[in-house]
Amino acid sequence: MYFIFSKLLLFTLMPVYWVIALLATGWIIRNPKHKKRFIIAGLVVLYIFSAPIFLKSFQSFWDVKPYPAADTTKYSCVIVLGGFSSGGDSGDGHFTTAADRFIQGTKLAISKQASHILISGGSGELIPGKFREAAWVRTQLLQFSVPDSIILVENNSKNTIENARFSKVLLQLKHLPPPYLLVTSAFHMRRAQMIFEKAGVKVVPYACNYFYDDLKVDLTDLWPEVGTLSTWQSYTKEVVGYAVNYIKS
Repeated sequence: MYFIFSKLLLFTLMPVYWVIALLATGWIIRNPKHKKRFIIAGLVVLYIFSAPIFLKSFQSFWDVKPYPAADTTKYSCVIVLGGFSSGGDSGDGHFTTAADRFIQGTKLAISKQASHILISGGSGELIPGKFREAAWVRTQLLQFSVPDSIILVENNSKNTIENARFSKVLLQLKHLPPPYLLVTSAFHMRRAQMIFEKAGVKVVPYACNYFYDDLKVDLTDLWPEVGTLSTWQSYTKEVVGYAVNYIKS
């Protein structure tokens, strides 16, 4: 039920729907004074969530900083969270825009900075088909000559809470000592790290998949962009999810 509710809640967290709701209310309402206020509010919200300058400012606060390049500490396992590939009913898959999670996890395994790699992810769909992300990713790791003996597959989780819970069981079963490197997108890392720590899994954040390589702002960042509006969806979801999980603790 929690999984279904979270999927439905996601629609209310999209800034584009806030803009539509405000403008639609302004168009429908008859009171001229209130009509003007709703329309202005809609345009202001649209600008705030489409101008890169506001997104970059928030990212500089929210995103977890990159793992120090000079740190060569060895770990027993790197946990790579799913959400970077997708597939159909045939079970075949393909990488998505978050594929940097796979790249960084594979690099850590091949360089032997982590002696094992755990892929955590089943299906995040309300009505799952045959595709199971971790199982498909295993086939890709083998193509990169990652030894099958160091690959761990957690194939049942539907969300980050289950990622942590099921990964913990598998890591304990394999007797791999903490802490573990945790690989996920920078915007997702803050919430993911909290959830794993709450589940009793000690992790070291290894953030990747940054939306901007350079967070310096200039005059062009005052100009609205459609892509910025859609990117905010990831952050509003994370902020609300973080708050909910924090309160539950």
